[in-house]
Amino acid sequence: MTEKHTSSVLATTVREFMRLESASGILLLAAALIAMAVANSPLAGTYNALLETTVAVQVGVLSISKPLLLWINDGLMAVFFFLIGLEIKREVMEGELSSFSQVILPGMGALGGMIVPALIYAWINWGDPVALDGWAIPVATDIAFALALLSVFGGRVSIALKIFLLTLAIFDDLAAIVIIALFYSGDLSLSALIIGAVAIAVAITMNRMGVTRTSSYILLGIVLWIAVLKSGVHATLAGVLIAFCIPMRGEQGKSPLRDLEHDLHSSVAFVILPLFAFANAGLSLAGTSIEDIVHPVTLGVILGLFVGKPLGILGFVGIAVGLRVAALPKGVTWAQLCGVAFVCGVGFTMSLFIAGLAFEHGAAEYFSGDRLGVLIGSFLSAVIAYLMLQISLPKIAQRS
Repeated sequence: MTEKHTSSVLATTVREFMRLESASGILLLAAALIAMAVANSPLAGTYNALLETTVAVQVGVLSISKPLLLWINDGLMAVFFFLIGLEIKREVMEGELSSFSQVILPGMGALGGMIVPALIYAWINWGDPVALDGWAIPVATDIAFALALLSVFGGRVSIALKIFLLTLAIFDDLAAIVIIALFYSGDLSLSALIIGAVAIAVAITMNRMGVTRTSSYILLGIVLWIAVLKSGVHATLAGVLIAFCIPMRGEQGKSPLRDLEHDLHSSVAFVILPLFAFANAGLSLAGTSIEDIVHPVTLGVILGLFVGKPLGILGFVGIAVGLRVAALPKGVTWAQLCGVAFVCGVGFTMSLFIAGLAFEHGAAEYFSGDRLGVLIGSFLSAVIAYLMLQISLPKIAQRS
């Protein structure tokens, strides 16, 4: 395969991914706006009652009873994280994360985009141990929204710039998984953890034995999800763990992982994420004042996303370039990179998800402030990102 053909295939793959994620971002925005409208209308009571409706599933002595909101956040979002796990494994084995030279620049950017927002939030909320639990909220990037914003400029955005953003977002997703596992787990149940460990061991053994039937892994994944849910570790991690066990290659040159990723992408992009946005973005603005906006928790999230994200990404990329361990992608300018850095400040769904985890145990009074911060910080980041890219990108479409 020639280098030219490889570049063409890569460009086509990125364009297809961008088209799907961009459409998802538009749908996410619509779902969030509808949720905000409903939450600030006479339907607010019905909206809240719906999300608080208890849904129970029982098989023998095993019973799972949760409000509808948590079925969405713990259940459907496990499928989202399952898809993230598939994407990360594919990229590590044969994609943008398979070569150190390809990942060092976006990797450094992602590292800065995690450290600086967390430090800004912690600095503003220092002295309040409960509020400090939200330090990871401005660390996240919503890739669907980010790519939807980038798609506005069409062919003016180079493939190199798109790949930089995609690779950085993959690192962000991986970091979110680690953060949830280490910092947002509750009281642990040893028996449930043992069951989960056995399920993972079986899945790994199946992979080693060459089992390629994905239905077998999915059934095992359900067992793992229940075990993780009961263990105190956040249930969405079950999706990531079982995804890492899906075989990359199967019989007759087929890829079970790629096939499963393809089958799930539309459902996650057009159903699960918009449903999550609708369930979590419904913030009532009744009685909101300037004091609410400058509350340390709200302000920490706003500045973490709007200031910390671009500052961290540009600063750490600058360090990598200055030390000559990496170079800017061909045709990408610092102004364009600045625009993309602000794009990464659009945290939205992932920030809302982490906010729910940070304050779900006895600190609900902070959650409305967090949601307000996520919405304001993401909006400001999107506006500046649009202006920066409008100015810095070439005025005509680039040839890929």
